[in-house]
Amino acid sequence: MSGIIGKKIGMTSVFSADGRNVACTVVEAGPCVVTQVKDEEKDGYKAVQLGFGERKEKRTVKAMKGHFKKASTSPKKVLAEFRDFRGEFEGEVALGQEIKVEEIFKEGDFVDVVGTSKGKGFQGVVKRYNFGGVGDATHGQHNRLRAPGSIGGASYPARVFKGMRMAGRTGGNRVKLLNLQVMKIIPEQHLVLLSGSIPGANNSTVIIEK
Repeated sequence: MSGIIGKKIGMTSVFSADGRNVACTVVEAGPCVVTQVKDEEKDGYKAVQLGFGERKEKRTVKAMKGHFKKASTSPKKVLAEFRDFRGEFEGEVALGQEIKVEEIFKEGDFVDVVGTSKGKGFQGVVKRYNFGGVGDATHGQHNRLRAPGSIGGASYPARVFKGMRMAGRTGGNRVKLLNLQVMKIIPEQHLVLLSGSIPGANNSTVIIEK
C-alpha cells in the first residue's frame, strides 16, 4: 500500500470524460519527505514513514529533532507510515527523498481517504442516531418528542448496556472512505481532486491510500 499525506482545501466540481458534472474535494497532497525507512531485519516489517507540513523547531521535542536531522529535513507537523510503499519507485526509496502526488497517483485511479470527521459536540438521540423525533414520533414521550423514551432498564439488569443508543459526544472520529476516483491532478500546486466528499473540516489533515 502506498499513499501520501495531505490537507483538505475545500470543494469544487469538474466535468468528467462522459460529460457529467462531478462534485470533487480539493486536497493539497504533499510534497512529503521520507523521514524513516523500516525493514524486516531491524523493525520486523517493511514500511516508509512520510512527513508533511512544517512545524516550528521550538515546538519540536529534542528526540524528534534528531529523527528529522537523520533525514536532512526540517521538523514536520504530521507523520504517517505506509507499508509496502516501494512499488511506484522500482523497489527503492531513500531517506530524505521528496515524494510528490504525481509520482504516486494518476487520473482515473481509485483511492481510499482517511480523515477525522467534524466534531459536533454533545448531541441528543435525534441528531446522533436519527431517531424519529417530532415529525415521525417513533421514539420519545407524548410531550417530549425529541427525548429518547424508555431504555428498558429495571431491577434487572440495573445498569445501561454498552452501546445503548443515547445522547453523547458526536463526531471527531477516524473515518475511512473507500474507492474515491482521482478526477484531476494539478502538479504545479500539488493538488489532487477526488470525487465526492471526504471526512473532516477544511484545512484538516487527510491520508490518501492507494
